[in-house]
This record gives sequence, C-alpha cells and structure tokens, in this order.
Amino acid sequence: MDTSHSKQYSAKWQERFAFFDKNGAPGTATYKNALRALPFGKRVLVNSNIIAFFFGFIYFFVLGLWRKNLSLVGIAAVLGLIMGVFEGITGITIPRAIDTGTNVALALMWSMTANYAYYLKEVKGLNGWNPFEGFGKS
Repeated sequence: MDTSHSKQYSAKWQERFAFFDKNGAPGTATYKNALRALPFGKRVLVNSNIIAFFFGFIYFFVLGLWRKNLSLVGIAAVLGLIMGVFEGITGITIPRAIDTGTNVALALMWSMTANYAYYLKEVKGLNGWNPFEGFGKS
C-alpha cells in the first residue's frame, strides 16, 4: 500500500489494505492461511463488511465501485427474475424461508466482495466490472 495516502483512510481500511498487500487476493492459498490464523474479530474485519451487508447497493456507490455494483445488481435482478418466472409458470409460491435465504445470500455477496474490491480500486487502480475479481484460484 502507498503509505503516503494512508492518512486518508480509517484504521480499519488501513488494516484491511495491509492484509491484502501482505497476503494477496482472497482466492490465494496465502490469503486463506493468513485469514485462518487471525482471531475471529480480525477475520470478520478483513473478510466481510457489515455496512455493505446492510446497505450494499448504496455503499458500493459511496465507495465509487459503481461498475461492480451494477454487476451485483444484475446478478440480483436475474435471480429475482428466475424466481418470479418459476412462480409464474408453476403456480408454486416460493417459501418465505427460501426467499429470506436468497436475500441473505445476496447481502453476503455485497459484504464479502466490498473490502477487496475497494482495495483494488484504491491501491491497485483497478475498477472493473467483475465484483469477484481475485476470488478465484490464483
């Protein structure tokens, strides 16, 4: 991380950025091993973002991650469309538990991609459309 800019970020973001600088992308073995070695609270800090869980759609725009946000919104819209078409064609109402589980999974999608996506944008200068960049095997 470029330490000359470290004062513009909160201590949480500086800690996250330092972890990504040292251990690489979430899809790498180095990252996974380093994450396992952290205490639970630090794992949550690095691996997820509580604000993004509750306000993902808005928070990604605030962070300037609009491309990745539109991709995630597209995924959510397609999933909603599939569920709606299923209900319309079959006449079967999707149970509330499945609907709630789907919404939680979508919120987790924003939450678990926010930190690394912001790191890529701010530190690496990468602001593409793929919200899962770095999450695959590397």
